[in-house]
Amino acid sequence: MRLFKHQILILLLCAFVILAGSSCVILGLNIEGRHVAAANTKIQTDLTTCGEIIDLKYPGPWSVRDGELYKGAVRISLNNEITDYLSRLTGDSVTIFLGESRAATTERGLDGVRLISTKVSAHVAQTVLQNGQTYLGEEDQGGQLNQAGYVPLRAESGEVIGMFNIGIAQGDGQIVWTGSWTTLIKVGLALIIAFAFFTWIYLQKLRRGLLDSILPGPQQSAAGSLSESSNDSSVEEIGELKKAFDSMAEQIQGLTEEINRANSSQREKDQADNKSLSILQLMKDSAAIDHTAAKGSEPEVSLDSPWYSEGEGLPKGLSKITLNHIVQFLEATRRPLSAEEVAEGVKLTRVTVRHYLEFLEQRGVLKSELKYGTGGRPVKLFILL
Repeated sequence: MRLFKHQILILLLCAFVILAGSSCVILGLNIEGRHVAAANTKIQTDLTTCGEIIDLKYPGPWSVRDGELYKGAVRISLNNEITDYLSRLTGDSVTIFLGESRAATTERGLDGVRLISTKVSAHVAQTVLQNGQTYLGEEDQGGQLNQAGYVPLRAESGEVIGMFNIGIAQGDGQIVWTGSWTTLIKVGLALIIAFAFFTWIYLQKLRRGLLDSILPGPQQSAAGSLSESSNDSSVEEIGELKKAFDSMAEQIQGLTEEINRANSSQREKDQADNKSLSILQLMKDSAAIDHTAAKGSEPEVSLDSPWYSEGEGLPKGLSKITLNHIVQFLEATRRPLSAEEVAEGVKLTRVTVRHYLEFLEQRGVLKSELKYGTGGRPVKLFILL
């Protein structure tokens, strides 16, 4: 199964290859179109130039005598001198037709013999000889595909009696076109390789950053150092992400349980405070009722006791009701107790009880001593004086 980063890389490469291929095709077709347009422009220019040269070299009208083509008084049929001259001048193939048959030409067959008396294609003959129009387009001449141009040759009466043809071999153009395609392909491959390389580096950094941001530091060692194991190509990023999310879920669950425990402890504390407040209120009510009969006696919890001064008050965060509740438990127990034991007895948290015990110790109501066991930390015991 492919790695996640490999899947992304393949998708991006496919998209880039499609884009680069489309661009190359469009550029190639554009180059080919420009080549054809340039060839047609040259053909039109060469047709005009050659026509003027023939008129200057051989004055007079075109005519047919005894089945042969003449220009003025000069016979053109089999007169390859003029076609060779024009071919050297323009660099094109040159052919003069009598009707639809070649009368003089530079075109040669595969055996090297001039293609005299061979006929032009039917669609060219239709356009030029019958319709009297100029033809520009591709044509197979002697087994070679040329970009060709034909103009009609008219007798003095205006009748079309032949054609003058210029052909540009597409070999040179094909070389240019092929070279352009080769260059485009090379550039495209270079861009694809560069794109793949930099994309792979970017995905590596992105993947590492994503995993580092998700995986918590302490859990990396507990999970077997996922950041190091991610270097193993056999481990997929999806599995790593799953482990990271599982670790996060465990942490969230632990935090939720801790919050629930804190809420439960707070509720128990509130219930204990409310209970102590009710007991104290009952005690006050009872003391008020029996005040006359028991005037000389001291209440169980005196506001002027050694650990409490009405004028001084309690430190911030301590409650008189809770303090009375703890002192009553200590007086009822009358033995050395740890903060945990007191917290369990009065149904409060250990941290809360410890604040009250330390306050009582400062006021001289309690004393503390350390109890050392066989192992672990020593336990601090509080003793009521």
